[in-house]
Amino acid sequence: MHSIEVASGTGYPQIEAVARNRRALAATYNCVMNLTPLTALSPLDGRYAAKLAPLRPLLSEFGYMHCRVQVEVAWFLALSHAGFDEFKPLTSKATTHLHQLVANFSEADAQAIKAIEKTTNHDVKAVEYWIKAQLKDFPELQAATEFVHFACTSEDINNTSHALQIKRARTQVLLPALDGLLTTLRSMAHAHAAVPLLSRTHGQTASPTTVGKEFANVVARLARARNAVAAAPLLAKMNGAVGNYNAHLAAWPDFDWEAFAQRVVESPEDASPAGLGLQFQPYSTQIEPHDAIAELFDALARSNTILIDLSRDIWGYVSLGYFKQRLKEGEIGSSTMPHKVNPIDFENAEGNLGLANAVLRHLAEKLPISRWQRDLTDSTVLRNLGVAFGYCTLAYSSLATGLAKLEINEAALAADLDNAWEVLAEPIQTVMRRYGVPDAYEKLKAATRGRSVTRADLHALVASLPIPDAEKQRLLALTPGSYTGKAAELAGRI
Repeated sequence: MHSIEVASGTGYPQIEAVARNRRALAATYNCVMNLTPLTALSPLDGRYAAKLAPLRPLLSEFGYMHCRVQVEVAWFLALSHAGFDEFKPLTSKATTHLHQLVANFSEADAQAIKAIEKTTNHDVKAVEYWIKAQLKDFPELQAATEFVHFACTSEDINNTSHALQIKRARTQVLLPALDGLLTTLRSMAHAHAAVPLLSRTHGQTASPTTVGKEFANVVARLARARNAVAAAPLLAKMNGAVGNYNAHLAAWPDFDWEAFAQRVVESPEDASPAGLGLQFQPYSTQIEPHDAIAELFDALARSNTILIDLSRDIWGYVSLGYFKQRLKEGEIGSSTMPHKVNPIDFENAEGNLGLANAVLRHLAEKLPISRWQRDLTDSTVLRNLGVAFGYCTLAYSSLATGLAKLEINEAALAADLDNAWEVLAEPIQTVMRRYGVPDAYEKLKAATRGRSVTRADLHALVASLPIPDAEKQRLLALTPGSYTGKAAELAGRI
């Protein structure tokens, strides 16, 4: 505000007008604005909120709290069945109540935890206190409240919760979206397996392929990357403040805490008494080292890079007229040029894939690095899981929409091929080599490089070649559109 006051009374009307505008803006910004799609700081929770609804219960702070409650309950239930005299197995009624805390966890519950956090200034401790408050109506649970969060450090709860969040987002949102794209691309590969397409290497005309084969290339790459995303393990540790079970052994020195923690981490989520369905991490500092989720993020970024490549290629094919886009009633391509049908879905996909990869790669590079036994930098960046996965999901949706609009323009494809007879220089010189014609490559280079070549030119050349007549006839029957090798076969079997 100091700069505004300095600007006032200067005698310069333009400067004073700017100052007034700033004061008005400051007053506006000091008002409390309701959080709506119009006022959200991030477009993920603003403009694109509806498209990301499936991620919100998983990767929001609500989702994080929900997983924390699940982990705390799983550990508590497992302790009750560990054989300790001080904590006998719970009755089915008490166990059911605990399971319902997880199953029925609501936004109101999350708000209650946030209210506790205002006092504790510690988010995990707030979860612990909330759970303890839910046990007060059950005498056997009330008597065991000190076993909530027993021997745990906050990171025992947090790392397992993040792993659960990622597992669910991967299974319920990311992999289905990638599989949907693969299904569409594979269908397009099959449908257009035999439609010839003029290749362009270095932007110049090159040996023809087929539309289906180019889609098949993407399917082969994306399927491999998708499998890496699915296969990346999700590790979790439950070993205390610095990874050595110090507090655990202080309480029960003869108990096998490592085997116990592994059972809790690796037992299925529907196990009795409880499990988390993750992979056990036996070695850590205070934090799980995050190498596994970095591996997942790298695999996801690799999938996204393949899709950026696809988006750019289709954008180019649309600009060449190889693809048309189905029109949508009422849509406008340009505010001033009525004729335009822009490839915005592929542009949106490319932009959002780039944003996703920027976050994913930062996470993959940053998370495995922690000062000594821990610092807090991992905690703050991990709160951006929803940002990374949100931009992925948004991009996959845009790509799916764009692919559904595409229509092959076979006339444009055929016209380009018919103007590219020079691409047959390759088969002609290769057959010449087979029959020992000297300087085959050099002769075709001299006849075609940098020149406009017609069908008549090539046919005259073939007629003059010292090769068997049957081979001449085979070469004369070739056209740019028929010179596609095994492209159709390769596309058809993907």
